[in-house]
Amino acid sequence: MKKENIHEMFRLLHAQNPDPKGELNSVNTYTLLVAVILSAQATDTGVNKATEKLFKLIDTPQKMLGLGLDGLKEHIKTIGLYNSKAANVIEMSRQLVEKHDGNVPKTMEELVALPGVGRKTANVVLNIAFGHPTIAVDTHVFRVSNRTGLATGETVKVIEKKLEKAIPQEFKRHAHHWLILHGRYICKARKPECDRCIINKLCKSAFKY
Repeated sequence: MKKENIHEMFRLLHAQNPDPKGELNSVNTYTLLVAVILSAQATDTGVNKATEKLFKLIDTPQKMLGLGLDGLKEHIKTIGLYNSKAANVIEMSRQLVEKHDGNVPKTMEELVALPGVGRKTANVVLNIAFGHPTIAVDTHVFRVSNRTGLATGETVKVIEKKLEKAIPQEFKRHAHHWLILHGRYICKARKPECDRCIINKLCKSAFKY
């Protein structure tokens, strides 16, 4: 996609939704990190249902360790891969207490060193909690980027690097939210709703599905 079209794309997305928000519920930075870990290969809606009661009781890594592995599993058993996710959350919480005084670290390097935290999770936390202009590439961002021609590639890492270069600085703070929401509600995997899409004139794949 040409530079001027990329700018126009994000101008339109910004005009439609100036202050986009992530759809995972949380009460602080720690619970945001937990929610993002739990959201891997699961829907935000499903995670929010599971964490509604959990986050009323547990909002610090110390409290999570007090709840324990079995207690956490009981709260999140409706989420896919809950056994491994629960183990990661407990060990992540232990490391936060032992290595970070119970605080969520603010750097990519420290975040990805935590159990269950990859680049996507770290980027979401850095963006939402700390205001960094990071690009978190999930399945929606990957699809929209390739489908529109915004950034093309076969791996998440390639797309992330290309988006970091392509997206104008003024739009980077909210870029991945716009792309996620666009992919979730308009540029759907099986049947994109091109007739409702505000950027269809800029998209290389519009009306081709």
